[in-house]
Amino acid sequence: PAAAAPGPAVDRAPAPAPAAAPRRAGPGKAAIASAHPLATQAGLDVLAQGGNAFDAAIAISGVLAVVEPGSTGIGGGGFYLLHFADTGRQVMVDGREKAPSAATRDMYLGPDGKVRERASRDGPLAAGIPGEPAAWAWLAERYGRLPLSTSLQPAIRVAREGFPLYARLQNAIRFKQKDLARQPEVARVFLRNGEVPEVGTLIRQPALARTLETIARGQFYEGRFAQKLVDGVQRDGGVWTLEDLANYRVVERAPVTFRYRDATITSAAPPSSGGIVLANALNILSGYDLAKADAVTRQHLVVEALRHAFRDRAEYLGDPDFVQIPTEKLTSPLYAAGQRTSIRLDRATPSAHLRPVYVEGADGPSTSHFSVIDRDGNRVGATTSVNLFFGAAYQVPGTGFFLNNTMDDFSVRAGTPNAFELVGAEANAVAANKRPLSSMTPTFVETDRGLMIIGSPGGSTIISNVLLGVLNWLDGRTAQEIVGAPRIHHQYLPDSLMVEPKALTPEAKAALEARGHRIRVGSREWGNAQVVTWDYATNTVSAASDPRGVGAGLVY
Repeated sequence: PAAAAPGPAVDRAPAPAPAAAPRRAGPGKAAIASAHPLATQAGLDVLAQGGNAFDAAIAISGVLAVVEPGSTGIGGGGFYLLHFADTGRQVMVDGREKAPSAATRDMYLGPDGKVRERASRDGPLAAGIPGEPAAWAWLAERYGRLPLSTSLQPAIRVAREGFPLYARLQNAIRFKQKDLARQPEVARVFLRNGEVPEVGTLIRQPALARTLETIARGQFYEGRFAQKLVDGVQRDGGVWTLEDLANYRVVERAPVTFRYRDATITSAAPPSSGGIVLANALNILSGYDLAKADAVTRQHLVVEALRHAFRDRAEYLGDPDFVQIPTEKLTSPLYAAGQRTSIRLDRATPSAHLRPVYVEGADGPSTSHFSVIDRDGNRVGATTSVNLFFGAAYQVPGTGFFLNNTMDDFSVRAGTPNAFELVGAEANAVAANKRPLSSMTPTFVETDRGLMIIGSPGGSTIISNVLLGVLNWLDGRTAQEIVGAPRIHHQYLPDSLMVEPKALTPEAKAALEARGHRIRVGSREWGNAQVVTWDYATNTVSAASDPRGVGAGLVY
């Protein structure tokens, strides 16, 4: 592979024992599904230049950082789930943000011990050390065929030349208009005379283009640029240091791999909760014949499985470099069989009846996912984020990108819900240099029929979005049917069944309420799933982008 510019972000320590999948010849064609047509096209362009799926992942991520600044970007992090066609090896590249070295357990609490409102969500104190630039360098140096500078050229071009504003981003700007208006440089890019621009307005980001060029040279985590970041963060109340940036390391982790019926499923490992929660929920569902269940009973069982799996998420899951996670137990079919004993077919289980997680007495979700397979069969499922819309809604002047507010993904106080109403315990408490727990769930699903690569944004709903996608694919649905299917969600606490506005018929809603489910109908749809499938028998590759967004799925 062509070497990326060297830098401290690349840790050459050996990866843990990798997962492996059966080897087969590639499909002879490539497919990409991402949240924006410019990102999908960038991936295809890099493939056409001789790059592989891993080069394409860098190009897609870079362009998404430009065109989805409210969802992902340089100032955030994410997980890249990789499959290598020549060996069958599978690994997760962990580019999740880390808490600064000055972070403490109670840094977001006041003198009274109560959580300081929005302290973990607004401004640079809410920002972890970004991992996205390090992940790009890692992919380029270890696995790509092209230099990092080549793969980032599409993003640099789009940032400099601009792209037309689209409705989804316009809504995000409107939601955070007051915050964006406080910073003159940000306001010049995303507002017009202080107002939200019209759809179609050209959004140019010259400072972001320069930062992308800095990353292409391998100079993000050290030197003058790092000093600029630290000076800006500390001036405005954050606690980053030069050592925090220089010491950031990508970590390669063995994915969570398990069987559900006749499928082999590979998903994200901690510090993502996605793979373990997905395995736990599907193991619970494996004890039921969903094909013979009526629609309401099936929805009821999915909710009960999610309820139990999210309860365990709250108690056990965190950064595996800091806490001992009982992965074998939580992904065991025997453990799931025990959980099923408390589930009734005719009645919802009140979350309060499950064992409590802890003893101490809304912003929109903002994430992006893409799925890639190249002609050789290398594949990437990647989910990246800055957490909430525009992250901390803060840019260090002259850099052009928003810092994340991923520190809110920690349990800033045991039992206190975060922005996604998720609760947690000591396993996910704030600590120096610790990675906060995530719900990002890039996933591969493989059967004798074929392969699906799936993922979605949506905060805590990501896991349920992916679970529903897995069930639909195993039921024979197409990629386009999967991304367009209605969504429901339960996460243990709050004890309510969340549903999209048109997800349930009036009859189904009444039947679920009769079983004791408290239903909360959302004001809007959620998620933005991106799916690639490969049918082995016909050698057909398909790519589908969620109709809830503006993305594109293309086959090359």
